[in-house]
Amino acid sequence: MARQKNKHNDFGLGEKASSGRYRMLNKDGSFNIRKKNISFGQRINFFHTLVTMPILHFVLVILASYLVVNLVFATVYFAIGVENLTGIQGTTDVDNFLEAFFFSAQTITTLGYGRVAPISLLANVVAAIESMLGLLSFALATGMVYGRFSKASAKIMYSDHAVIAPYGGINGFMFRLLNPHDTQLLEVEVNISMSLLRQNSNLRDFYNLKLERSSVVFLPSLWTVVHPIDDKSPLHSLNEEQLKTKDAEFIIVLKAFDESFSQVVYSRTSYKADELRWGKKFNYIIEQNADGIVVDASRIDESENAPLN
Repeated sequence: MARQKNKHNDFGLGEKASSGRYRMLNKDGSFNIRKKNISFGQRINFFHTLVTMPILHFVLVILASYLVVNLVFATVYFAIGVENLTGIQGTTDVDNFLEAFFFSAQTITTLGYGRVAPISLLANVVAAIESMLGLLSFALATGMVYGRFSKASAKIMYSDHAVIAPYGGINGFMFRLLNPHDTQLLEVEVNISMSLLRQNSNLRDFYNLKLERSSVVFLPSLWTVVHPIDDKSPLHSLNEEQLKTKDAEFIIVLKAFDESFSQVVYSRTSYKADELRWGKKFNYIIEQNADGIVVDASRIDESENAPLN
C-alpha cells in the first residue's frame, strides 16, 4: 500500500503518451519528443533559437547576417550606378562593387569615413534606409548577446552511470553530481522519478523515489544522491534483468538558487536501466592539501566492486 502511494501518472508525459520503449529525457536534459503538423509561423521563435544555439553557431549567424545585408545593399548601390556615389576610385566592375560593399559597411555601422558619400536622391534614400536598418539590427544583436550572457543555467556535471550499491545494511540507487563552476548554488533540491513499463503493456507507470537527503543548503563540493532501496521502495523486488525488461528510466530534476544571477535554475538528466552498475560503489575522490579541499572532477565516474546486501 505504501509503495502504491509513491506512484503517479501525471509527470507531464502521461502513461499513454509516453508508452513504448525509448528514452524520454536525453542525457543533456532535452526531451526526446518531436511535434508535427505545426505551421512555420507557430513554430518559429527567433529569440529562443538564437539565445539557445551553441555560441559558435550564434557567432556564425551574426557574421553571415552582416555579410548578406552588406552584399544586398552593395548590389543595390551597384545597380543604381556607382556614379551616384562620390569618391569612387574603382576602374573595373569588381573594384566598383567592392567600393559599394565597403561603403555599405560604413553606412550600416554609421561609421561614415567620408571619402565615399551618396550624391543623388535615390542613393541617399537607400543609404538612409540602410542606416536605419543598421541601428535596429545592432540593437537586436546587442539584445541577443545580452540575453545569452544573462541567461542563468545550472550546468551540472553528472556521473555517466548510476550504481546500485550497499547502503546501511540494505542497498541504494546512487549517482553523483558536481557544480563545475565557481558560482555558488544555494538551496539545491533533487527529485527522482522512475518510469516503468507495465506488465504485458506498452503503458508506463511513474514512481517518485524517496531520497536519503533531497536537498542541501550549499553545493561547493560533490554530492552523492541516494535512494535507499528499503521494503517501501518501488525498486525493492526488482533485479537488473527486470529493470531492463521494464525499460526503466530514472528521471533527475535539480532545482537551485544561483547566487551570481539571483535566479532559480534547473538541470535535468536521466539514466536508463543499461546505465546502472550493479554491485558497484563510487570511489572517494575528495582530497585535502595545503590549499584546502580538492575534488577531482575527472574521477566523478570512478567506482569499484562492492557486494550487495
